[in-house]
Amino acid sequence: MSIEIVPMIREDEVHGKAYVHFRAWKDAYRGLVDQGFLDARTLELSEGFALKAFEAGFATLLAKDGERVVGFADYGPCRDDDLPETGEVYAIYLLEPCYRQGIGTLLMREALARMAEFPRVAVWVLEGNDRAISFYESFGFAFDGRAKTLKLGTPVTDLRMLLQR
Repeated sequence: MSIEIVPMIREDEVHGKAYVHFRAWKDAYRGLVDQGFLDARTLELSEGFALKAFEAGFATLLAKDGERVVGFADYGPCRDDDLPETGEVYAIYLLEPCYRQGIGTLLMREALARMAEFPRVAVWVLEGNDRAISFYESFGFAFDGRAKTLKLGTPVTDLRMLLQR
């Protein structure tokens, strides 16, 4: 596997990003999110999200093995009103066979480098998603005490982590 991290610049890359998002939700959130909610997520729904993000100009990095998208990261200014002058990693996902191969690290390093102007960066993570929490902690992210409830079939808790630079 020869991985390259590149900005998403072409509309024809939307399908690859959407497939990763679709599969990653099914794999990463099994046991954390209501199974009925996960079962109802379709590739078409993920394609709609990916196309809207592309058309809105979201900054997206793709992890590609040749032309195949195996991961992505969306990032930009923080959407939380209480954190001005802060960046945010909106999403970072990999196909499950790509876990623990350093691909997520490459994506996160590049996203953080592209947000160098921000003195801190936020990320939201589902409570109980220990693999993701450990990943974020390895970059220096720490919980800041902020939480919100999301309805993903049933209520789940999303926790905010911050990286102070």
